[in-house]
Amino acid sequence: MQTVTTGAQRNPGIDLLRGLSIILVVIHHLALRIPLMHTGLAVVFPALLLKALTWDGAKGVKIFFVISGFLITDHTMRRWGSLGGINIFAFSGRRACRILPCLLVLLGVLAALNLLGAPDFLFHHEGQTLPGAIFAALFMHLNLYETRTNYLPPNWDVLWSLSVEELFYLAFPILCLLSGRAPKLIGSRLLVCIFALLALSLPFAEWQLRDASEIWQDEAYGPGISAIAMGVCTALLAHQIPPAMFARLTPWLG
Repeated sequence: MQTVTTGAQRNPGIDLLRGLSIILVVIHHLALRIPLMHTGLAVVFPALLLKALTWDGAKGVKIFFVISGFLITDHTMRRWGSLGGINIFAFSGRRACRILPCLLVLLGVLAALNLLGAPDFLFHHEGQTLPGAIFAALFMHLNLYETRTNYLPPNWDVLWSLSVEELFYLAFPILCLLSGRAPKLIGSRLLVCIFALLALSLPFAEWQLRDASEIWQDEAYGPGISAIAMGVCTALLAHQIPPAMFARLTPWLG
């Protein structure tokens, strides 16, 4: 097993994408409560732009998913030399250490405020309970929980994207490990084909949701997993093509 020990440097392009996606998500949540069309911005900016900013939060989340897939794949290849050389226990342990401490603190705060009766932290829909919401957040199906019971308070609702992301990363190391057990050429090609098909399935995944509920259209696993797979494919491509050529190629691919 080859281990790469060189530290990864920050990528300014990824930081820029992160910043743009954060702005889109923040504006989206702000506009849901303070409609932009009813503010002084309507005098300065065209209505088409304000409407786009109001409803482009979902695109911001998809950008986060793509970035996540790219970074996880890039770090995995730098650490273990290839996806097939992944240490599944080390990978899963690092993910748990990165996410669980903050998640547990957040859930503790949300649960305390709920029990104290804070108005914006109470559940108002039939079938929603505090144990049910905590269980759904911890076991990667809060999006399904909301689809079944309606939206949770906003401070809980934002955790739906974590359910999509962590489900992908439950399967990711298993697929990588299985590809490493196969003959080298076959395993690597099969892995690339799987992630490429997942990435290309995004239009189909969204089309399939056209008659689904509003919540499931926004929070379904399919589009999110496809977006993460796009990031995986981009990282694989970046490791196969010389940096100078990749820099010239990506604007055309974009």
